[in-house]
Amino acid sequence: MLDKKVVDLINNQINKEFFSAYLYLEFSNFYYDMGLEGFGNWYKVQTQEERDHAMLMIQYLQNNGEKVVLETVDKPDIPLDDAKGVLEEGLKHERYVTNLIHNIYDAAYLVKDFRTMQFLDWFVKEQGEEEKSAEDLIKRFELFGEDAKSLYMLDSELGTRTYTAPSLVL
Repeated sequence: MLDKKVVDLINNQINKEFFSAYLYLEFSNFYYDMGLEGFGNWYKVQTQEERDHAMLMIQYLQNNGEKVVLETVDKPDIPLDDAKGVLEEGLKHERYVTNLIHNIYDAAYLVKDFRTMQFLDWFVKEQGEEEKSAEDLIKRFELFGEDAKSLYMLDSELGTRTYTAPSLVL
């Protein structure tokens, strides 16, 4: 049986991961509306990843005999004004999620819940990758975004991103 605080934090994180999926779907729609279908695709793939993060956490709780509590997923309320601003909001959100994962890890550490800590190790690594991807996307936009031909090429490249399911085994 897992510690109640750890279970509560994981249940909360499940909701946050589903919110992340909604947020990134909103970003995807924003870029599609702008005609930047590659950026839209990039965030559509991000949406799938966030959904799967939630599903992994659900499976973890179920595997440990814990009740999964689903809450209402809030509607994203981030201003979507310009292409670069959306990318910056994405990085800001990833840093927020990293902090949430660290809080769960800390709670598990305090009660010596090594199984949950091991489970969260994958998410800690994943968040490092998520932040780097968001940072790299901003840097590349800053390099190429002002030039229409370069932006077209970057958009085309982002359109080739495909979804790969997580490799975490529970």
